[in-house]
Amino acid sequence: MPPPRLIIFDVDGTLVDSQAEILDAMTGAYATEGLDPPSRADVLAIVGLSLPEVMARLLPLDDPERHVRLVTAYKAGFNRHGEADSPTRSPLFPGARPVLDHLRSAPDTQLAVATGKSRRGLDRILARHGLHGHFINQQTSDNHPSKPHPSMIRAVLDETGIPAHRAVMIGDTSYDIDMGRAAGVGTIAVSWGYHRATDLRADAVIDHFDTLPATLTQLLSATA
Repeated sequence: MPPPRLIIFDVDGTLVDSQAEILDAMTGAYATEGLDPPSRADVLAIVGLSLPEVMARLLPLDDPERHVRLVTAYKAGFNRHGEADSPTRSPLFPGARPVLDHLRSAPDTQLAVATGKSRRGLDRILARHGLHGHFINQQTSDNHPSKPHPSMIRAVLDETGIPAHRAVMIGDTSYDIDMGRAAGVGTIAVSWGYHRATDLRADAVIDHFDTLPATLTQLLSATA
């Protein structure tokens, strides 16, 4: 059997299409401060960053105390929306589930998550889609600097014992790919996410989940 390989997934924009929930929560948070909401494009451009970094980028000249209030309001709104949990909210992207099931069953493969979501937000998504048993390691924004800092990936590597040359980060934003590159792992960009995949300088780009297993094999074959 080949040596173990580690496949690390981003969540928002990579595994699930969460833009509707994110935009709703952001609009609600801005309303608490009497502000017009940012544009859809501006919000999706910063998906994947930690919330304090998000607010600082959206309102760079504003009072840091307002940033804190906006983060609190965003979390409250997101959690309130989450009370009406359903698989149709932040649905999995087409093809994600069968590919995750396939990769999980491979004896040489371990799956992990590195996400800008909080632990509470990630747990909700995993429970919503019945994915709690798929990922042996889960890193969230609660315990790490914001992407693209490589802290989350370094933690996954340390905790699994799998070397960086046998690991791949899969994501949809520059923050994901830059994080993977900084940690010294392979990178795969997905074309259905929130940043233009061709601009991300990843080692590979996929247009559908069906092609992920073959792409992983090709990318990691030289390091077996």
